[in-house]
Amino acid sequence: MSKSEAHPDHADSPAVPGWDCFGPQPGWQIVDAGELWRYRELGFVLAMRDFKVRYRQAMIGALWAVIQPVSTLLVFQVLFMLLQRTPTSGEVPYPVTALCGLIPWYLFATLVRDASDSLVNNRHIITKIYFPRLLLPIGTSLVALIDFAISLCVLIGVMFYFGMWPAWTWLWVLPFTAITVAAALAIGIWLSALNALYRDVKYIVPFLLQLGFYVTPTFYEQSSLIPARWQFLQALNPLTGVIAGFRWALTGTNQPEWSVMAISFTSLLVLLGSGLLFFRRAELSVTDRI
Repeated sequence: MSKSEAHPDHADSPAVPGWDCFGPQPGWQIVDAGELWRYRELGFVLAMRDFKVRYRQAMIGALWAVIQPVSTLLVFQVLFMLLQRTPTSGEVPYPVTALCGLIPWYLFATLVRDASDSLVNNRHIITKIYFPRLLLPIGTSLVALIDFAISLCVLIGVMFYFGMWPAWTWLWVLPFTAITVAAALAIGIWLSALNALYRDVKYIVPFLLQLGFYVTPTFYEQSSLIPARWQFLQALNPLTGVIAGFRWALTGTNQPEWSVMAISFTSLLVLLGSGLLFFRRAELSVTDRI
């Protein structure tokens, strides 16, 4: 059997010298990093296309990246003022504490939403040519990171307003951003494959994100609202440790519990590894089912 017969969607793909395979191979290899690297230019082109499409007809464009977390902050600011309760330790002004949680959350939520739709939205490409399908959910991170950078600039401006200046802990922002992206892709990769196989998954994603917003310490600190006996359970959420790390990195206060961080990162590794493995196996049938 020829290679094109083994993988019908590759029949029109040009032969490239030195390539030993032209499609996903059955087995338990989690990810083919070499193949992703060879197709990196295509991934960048697809990511730039998504960026242009997102803001082409948007009246205020990337300002939505600012409006979303700031408007959410204002709602909770008013709510807790009416309740006469602050869901934080009080060491840092509430707007700063809340934005330190809301901004990475919206990076995570945007990535999960876009990654979960990435295969279905590109089915016209998937059914015509072969390329590693994993490029599609990974490529969604470019647009989300641009929005995140804009939001982060606003947060830094708010911190300056409250007299909070840069510290050495700011160096940790980049690693925690990378971990946030990894957490989002871990879930987004799972959902993208499931959505390609079962279309009703797209109706579940908004509900899961809405639920996740409240069970993640985004607009509150875990130690202020969550009883100690439940904090271990909340730490299973990969974003719990990440957001605690963001708050510590940006404000220099409330260093996160390393036990919480360890649980969250272990959960992240399990999700990412299993997601990549499931995607690799599902990739063989996506073209026929999509």
